[in-house]
Amino acid sequence: MVQILNRPEKDIVWVVGLGFQEKNSIWFYKKNRQVSTVVGIIKTFFAMNDFTLTTYLTSNIDANKNVIEPLISHCKVKHFKKSEFLLRQGEKCKYSFFVEKGLLRQYSIDEKGKEHVILFAPEGWFMSDRDSVYFDQPSSYFIQAMEDTDLLFITDELIFQLAKEYPSFLEFNNRLLHNHIRQLQKRITQLLSATAEERYLDFIKIYPDLMLRVSQIQIASYLGITPESLSRVRKELAVKNQP
Repeated sequence: MVQILNRPEKDIVWVVGLGFQEKNSIWFYKKNRQVSTVVGIIKTFFAMNDFTLTTYLTSNIDANKNVIEPLISHCKVKHFKKSEFLLRQGEKCKYSFFVEKGLLRQYSIDEKGKEHVILFAPEGWFMSDRDSVYFDQPSSYFIQAMEDTDLLFITDELIFQLAKEYPSFLEFNNRLLHNHIRQLQKRITQLLSATAEERYLDFIKIYPDLMLRVSQIQIASYLGITPESLSRVRKELAVKNQP
């Protein structure tokens, strides 16, 4: 993962790389250099890492790649351009989506037309509307590509087949589900009682690579605060972190 730490009191931007199975590394860039340089580094980082579903599964369960790949080969693979929708409110969601490249967001729109971001899904993440998929209900959410995105469409049939072939997958899938529920409970608690700073710091822990991929407006929507409040929190944290 990659985290951007902007230190306004210094003429540098700290880019902290948290790569898979790699030691943390730090690069320094003068602030007068274009932000696109840093964005390019982030894109290069993701291009160097393997976010395929096969790699994800073989890394987490005791499975043979030669058996997994034929099963996954039946999955629908689709490319979505930035701003395209996978799902709109009122439609039924029939798949879970695995992000091999790119970024998704899931959000709702209230009666006043205000957007509320529920979840982001960068590379190596799953996204779906479980209520719609498993209970055949019209979705309350939109799912949209925030970047050009490559996805695998995962069906219930694949889940059942993997569980049949690999008992360890069933345990792993249950663990994912319970972890998802735990994170949702934590998110509800934070929105009810945590300070804006606490929410922001938790966002950085969960999504350390999204700081230059998601707008401040989107981050504020996810945190349940205004963009102005987010800007104030970031400035206060910069002052606290002065060496």
